[in-house]
Amino acid sequence: MSVPRIAIVDYRTGNLRSVEKGFEAAGVQGVGVTDDPSQVENARGIVLPGVGAFRDAAANLRASGMWDVVVSRARAGTPLLGICLGMQLLATTGLEDGEWGGLGLVPGVCTRLTGPVKVPHIGWNTVETPRPSPLFRDTPSGSAFYFVHSYHLAPEDPEAVIGVTEYGTRFASAVRSGSVFGVQFHPEKSSAAGLALLGAFARIVEEA
Repeated sequence: MSVPRIAIVDYRTGNLRSVEKGFEAAGVQGVGVTDDPSQVENARGIVLPGVGAFRDAAANLRASGMWDVVVSRARAGTPLLGICLGMQLLATTGLEDGEWGGLGLVPGVCTRLTGPVKVPHIGWNTVETPRPSPLFRDTPSGSAFYFVHSYHLAPEDPEAVIGVTEYGTRFASAVRSGSVFGVQFHPEKSSAAGLALLGAFARIVEEA
């Protein structure tokens, strides 16, 4: 099997094929799902998707042999996009059903949503972009994306926040640390705005 240009990491969390189809719909070629760490090692870009619990996902990443590869490639400057649970795993620590170590690629804590709102947060909501980012280069501030989550990443560095959403409280719905990006929403389920974002990430990979 040839090495994908953009590798979608398979660590048994589901949602993989829909992300791959999202890239296809965005006109991006060379994207593939893989559970082979050597393919992730040699890809030009990495996508870390996921749905489910922080603890189980972290355990699966370690068991699959993907953990060290993802961290080393990201720290070497390979563009990485974490989606939903994949964004949460970028944190230093996750506080879902205990305290668990994350990848530490975007220092911060993954904590539960608060406020007088129903949790999980399910449905469309807007994302304001407080500072320019190549991930949102084709997506106007205030665009709507589709969310399904109960937890969110709260970065230590306010400058890491490139997208903000209001739901009970204002939370970081998109982050960046160097070549590492994360979005709490599902771009693959977010119509034209989501496809534009996936296309923008592909351009980041090409430009790296």
